[in-house]
Amino acid sequence: MTAATYPRQIPYDVGVRGRCPRCGEGKMFNGFLTLKPSCEVCGLDYSFADPADGPAFFAITFACLPSACFAVWLELAYQAPYWLHLFTTVPIMLATLLPPLRPLKGWLVASQYYHKAAEGRLVRPGEEDDAER
Repeated sequence: MTAATYPRQIPYDVGVRGRCPRCGEGKMFNGFLTLKPSCEVCGLDYSFADPADGPAFFAITFACLPSACFAVWLELAYQAPYWLHLFTTVPIMLATLLPPLRPLKGWLVASQYYHKAAEGRLVRPGEEDDAER
């Protein structure tokens, strides 16, 4: 079975579920955030994937913002001692930061595959670009 015979997968659908962006069946992760070397079903090599800090950026920006606002509100409203922040704010921040990391990373990896994202390179005059072949 070649790559051309696989149905086109929707990046959000397969990525959030942690499934292979090519076949939609194989699991993408070894552990919590560690990508497998390749898909066990279709053999897709995941070495193309480099989501870098994208998942952490999105999780911190969108998920932790409400918990940070809670911490500021708690401090301004009650002048809460540090131990209260330790037992309220820290668990809330962890609860809003950790769960979205894996789905976000899966979505970014699946999007890279779907859009054929690769490292940029310069094409000199007279050289043929890979996209033009």
